[in-house]
Amino acid sequence: MAAHFGVAVIPARPYKPRDKAKAESAVLVVERWILARLRNHRFYSLGELNVEIRRLVAAANLKPFKKMPGSRQSVFDEIEKPALRPVPTRPYEFAVFQRGKKVHIDYHVEVDGHYYSVPYQHTGERVDIRLTASVVEIFVRGRRVASHLRSYVRGRHTTDPAHRPESHRRHLEWPPERIVSWAEKTGPETAALVKGVLESRPHPEQGYRACLGIIRLGKRYGERRLEAACRRAMSVRALSYRSVESILKNGLDQKPLPERDGRPADRRHHENLRGPDYYQ
Repeated sequence: MAAHFGVAVIPARPYKPRDKAKAESAVLVVERWILARLRNHRFYSLGELNVEIRRLVAAANLKPFKKMPGSRQSVFDEIEKPALRPVPTRPYEFAVFQRGKKVHIDYHVEVDGHYYSVPYQHTGERVDIRLTASVVEIFVRGRRVASHLRSYVRGRHTTDPAHRPESHRRHLEWPPERIVSWAEKTGPETAALVKGVLESRPHPEQGYRACLGIIRLGKRYGERRLEAACRRAMSVRALSYRSVESILKNGLDQKPLPERDGRPADRRHHENLRGPDYYQ
């Protein structure tokens, strides 16, 4: 911010009010000549209050000094005002930096739950990210390689088509078939779910994280339970990592699947729900 406005920041030491005597004196002036005069007044809008504050500020600035000629207003007009520089035409934009974020195999990097694409050549590298309220900029060794409009939707992807490899099926050593083949080592149900996740995304790479996460669940819960969980997830078309994880965490994989009998598996049975057969 100081560089943007062309100023220097000279901080005062903690608990050393004499380091900023001018500021402390100005606070005292405001307390005595503005706040004290307004303490017994009642205002019915912020605009009304601001009008009165402006009047008192002008009066305080015009009040003559006791030990030297002039006033605060005259010192400003004679010394400070001629030294002022114009405000930058571009407004200052507050930014936050995140260092050392890793680009995943789907050539996206996660920022506050959202995924932004990076040129696929930087897969596996560490990047720095500059965040503003509206823009996400990604840097590799000080060079900007990507810029996106910021999104606050968690779990979604923002992908620049120019960042994608020429063919999704030949994405370095990570084609979708390799992910499916890894899932087949657990079982056919896991492979079917992983394939479904990849096919449900606009770009297969956007499903890589979820697929690898699903496969890793086999190490935590065992491959047999993972197969049962994937079977249940496929039965209700819950094609996501969180769905499979929830099934395993709540032990639903160890319960029998509901009999479909040609009807939706999640159908509720109640005497007031007559179903299509009633109208035949």
